[in-house]
Amino acid sequence: MDTKKLDLNLLVTLEALLTELNVTKAAARLHLSQPAVSAQLNRLRTLFDDPLLVPARRGMIPTAKALELLAPLRGSLDQLRYTLQAHNDFHPERATLTVNIACTDYIQAVVVMPLVLALRQKAPGVRIAVHHFDPTQVEHQLATGEIDIVIATPTTGNVHLRTHHLFDESYVLIGRREHPSLTNNLTMESYAKLEHVIVSPAGGSFSTPVDDMLAVFGHHRKVVLSATSFLFIPDIISGSEMVALVPRRLISNDSTRFSVFDIPWLAEQFEVSLVWHERNHSHAGQRWVRETVIALND
Repeated sequence: MDTKKLDLNLLVTLEALLTELNVTKAAARLHLSQPAVSAQLNRLRTLFDDPLLVPARRGMIPTAKALELLAPLRGSLDQLRYTLQAHNDFHPERATLTVNIACTDYIQAVVVMPLVLALRQKAPGVRIAVHHFDPTQVEHQLATGEIDIVIATPTTGNVHLRTHHLFDESYVLIGRREHPSLTNNLTMESYAKLEHVIVSPAGGSFSTPVDDMLAVFGHHRKVVLSATSFLFIPDIISGSEMVALVPRRLISNDSTRFSVFDIPWLAEQFEVSLVWHERNHSHAGQRWVRETVIALND
């Protein structure tokens, strides 16, 4: 290869093409026209004396040579980005930055909303894009830069990602104010007889681990509504005889509408953490946003 003909922009284009496996998507990622990216792909094919990407039924697939190039190429470009970004000063009051966050609806309500309100005061040029949380795609999305931050319960499989523990969350039982069947020290039997709303993120399920635990003791609760989101549950509970287990922070600022009870025999808890990739670790703006999330959840 004649390295005199190689420039950094070509390598950035190659990274985008090998990530997207589609000229149109790579062009959008790079903010270039499709013909410009196609022309750069032709130059890359000449430089590497290899087609790099070949047509397939859906988009394109990389050649063996392209697959060999991907990891060292991405590592080298990431190192260059870190070197350049690590020395940048970040001034939140005048900075412009878009941060992509993947999280559940519950996290949107209890973590992202306070973050956005804080940013409007401290960093009005920083905007947040919220994405659907798919635990099977977390590592890929963070590695490719599609997502900057994940706020979720961490999994043991993502060993290459950085994490920071934000808080531990527990569940409380809520019903409308003066619900006739809700009292302190609610027994498991009395709890099971209530009409319940549960959340099934994938949709359609009428059972959760709570039901498995109840079954061990010979109880079966009456689930009358299976929802895909926690966010509308407070409204439907406040105007009905139904009850629901919800994360404590979800109703911390709205508890006057409900009767709220701790369930001593229910040990359901989960951890919420901030998760990011090494590629963003040294980025001054991304670091400032992460620190702001951490400060808001201390």
